[in-house]
Amino acid sequence: MKGGVKLWAVCLYLATVTVMMVQAEDPYFHHVWNVTYGTASPLGVPQQVILINGQFPGPNLNSTSNNNIIVNVFNNLDEPFLLTWNGIQHRKNSWQAGTAGTMCPIPPGTNFTYHFQPKDQIGSYFYYPTTAMHRAAGAFGGLRVNSRLLIPVPYADPEDDYTVLINDWYTKSHTQLKNFLDSGRTIGRPDGILINGKAGKGDGSDQPLFTLKQGKTYRIRICNVGLKASLNFRIQKHKMKLVEMEGSHVLQNDYDSLDVHVGQCFGVILTANQEPKDYYMVASTRFLKNALTTTGLLRYEGGKGLASSQLPAAPVGWAWSLNQFRSFRWNLTASAARPNPQGSYHYGKINITRTIKLVNTQGKVDSKLRYALNGVSHIDPETPLKLAEYFGVADNVFKYDSISDNPTSDQIKNIKIEPNVLNITHRNFIEVVFENHERSVQSWHLDGYSFFAVAVEPGTWTPEKRKNYNLLDAVSRHTIQVYPKCWAAILLTFDNCGMWNIRSENSERRYLGQQLYASVLSPEKSLRDEYNMPESSLQCGLVKDKPKINPYAGA
Repeated sequence: MKGGVKLWAVCLYLATVTVMMVQAEDPYFHHVWNVTYGTASPLGVPQQVILINGQFPGPNLNSTSNNNIIVNVFNNLDEPFLLTWNGIQHRKNSWQAGTAGTMCPIPPGTNFTYHFQPKDQIGSYFYYPTTAMHRAAGAFGGLRVNSRLLIPVPYADPEDDYTVLINDWYTKSHTQLKNFLDSGRTIGRPDGILINGKAGKGDGSDQPLFTLKQGKTYRIRICNVGLKASLNFRIQKHKMKLVEMEGSHVLQNDYDSLDVHVGQCFGVILTANQEPKDYYMVASTRFLKNALTTTGLLRYEGGKGLASSQLPAAPVGWAWSLNQFRSFRWNLTASAARPNPQGSYHYGKINITRTIKLVNTQGKVDSKLRYALNGVSHIDPETPLKLAEYFGVADNVFKYDSISDNPTSDQIKNIKIEPNVLNITHRNFIEVVFENHERSVQSWHLDGYSFFAVAVEPGTWTPEKRKNYNLLDAVSRHTIQVYPKCWAAILLTFDNCGMWNIRSENSERRYLGQQLYASVLSPEKSLRDEYNMPESSLQCGLVKDKPKINPYAGA
């Protein structure tokens, strides 16, 4: 009998542990997305768009830190398709990054299931397609990562949480735009601006995008999901308190307007403290000779009165924008996704082990327009770079470090087309300088990481310019702008193994070669550093018929 009691007790203990382990696992949230063509008239002209579950823009993806997000994507287009989750770091898991260098595209008429975690992340992000010029047709949407309930945020709970997607828009189809680029031509200037997929008429007939209650506060997440234009965002008669930027809480300053460059997201608090009536949100292009503007309507509940036709003016020139960038500061006392102060990481005291200067240029190759970094215009091989590396056939697909860390003027001028892959040593603390000799604003994004945006300055970078770096409270973010004839410097530790895309968020430039990949390999091939390729991953190119392997071991 005693033995039976002991056995029962052991079984009860094991059952309890099992239940506790199941309960302790981060929750799963499943989504099924059907990607189809449809027709919409964002600028009053019927045109083909890409819908997700019949929606343009696509559905908002709402999650919390560490949630397991499962998205089963059915590709009902007539072309291969991929989505990237802009700003999600995919720790140890570049298999889900959704770029041509990390994944095989989803063939037409098939599906693929993404599984990723916003591990120890909070903030405002978005997703969009990376294949062809599909981004010009839609299939983009908001992606928010909320703080867990036990982690305090540095502002009172808002009445509601709204996502505002702003973007430039073309009336030509994504296929036409792609054909322009393939033939060596630019896609030119956009035809209009959208707010959440619509262009306001501004004549009093617009339906409100959001409603406000007098005296309440609202969280508004503003993302520039467009193709190439920097946009300024503002709201009639209202100030915006900036509280978060691409996953980092920031010092809370009030702004009349915000410059949001392509690929960037800002989180603001709006207080409904004005006369109850209608007000316009305004988005307009920056740095173009002839500005394009659109509006979206906010309505106070019970309010009476149309929005004023007099729109708040946009700022002028890039010097204003640079000064605004300098006003952004990391909130060193706020909690992050984990219950430790964000500022506990003293990045300014770490020795730099490598400096990589990336100079963007444009030129002609075989009489066709191409964009390059350090003289190399990237092209995606048929075999994704990550798969080639994983299956041991990288030598047949690409060469590491085909560009110099400090390129000469001759290397920059002579553009060659090939895969552009940097070999980065795991856990090295690296300085990356983006140098823009051109007359247009650039916007640069790094997958898999956030970095410290320590400086944006006019002129040409030299090591002496480090004395101007913000080494205390630069915002940790994933996308940075570089103004004409300026440079920008970022600092980060490459501690996330995988194959990670560094790209121009200007879709035209990215498509025509202004991107590269950073390969960060686990020196010990350890599962502590990187996951093995998921069983569900697609295979193509040289590895199409190779059996799955699991080279990483240990934990």
